[in-house]
Amino acid sequence: MKEEAGGWVYILASAHMGTLYTGSTRDIIRRVYEHKEGLLPGFTRKYGVTRLVWFEAYDSVSAAYSREQQIKKWRRDWKIALIEEKNPRWEDLYPTLAGYGPLPKWPRAADLE
Repeated sequence: MKEEAGGWVYILASAHMGTLYTGSTRDIIRRVYEHKEGLLPGFTRKYGVTRLVWFEAYDSVSAAYSREQQIKKWRRDWKIALIEEKNPRWEDLYPTLAGYGPLPKWPRAADLE
């Protein structure tokens, strides 16, 4: 089976230091939009978790999914440290990712190995 290229892992928050949600997707712009607009029932709609505060790009969907599962097992304070390493003010990164401003200069996960 051929692996589809590209995947993303992301963390959403309800507010600064608020409720967190970790997910993975092939299309981060579409998926975060769905969270923001409450288009799908579930945790993020129920708790108002709509602010994109962290993300990583991966070369494959399976690698992104593995990283998502790893992060979901982390303690909350580890997730907060991950967010604050690159986004200390917990700004919503969606506008820049969706093309409304410059993207942060974050390395791809593969570049860190």
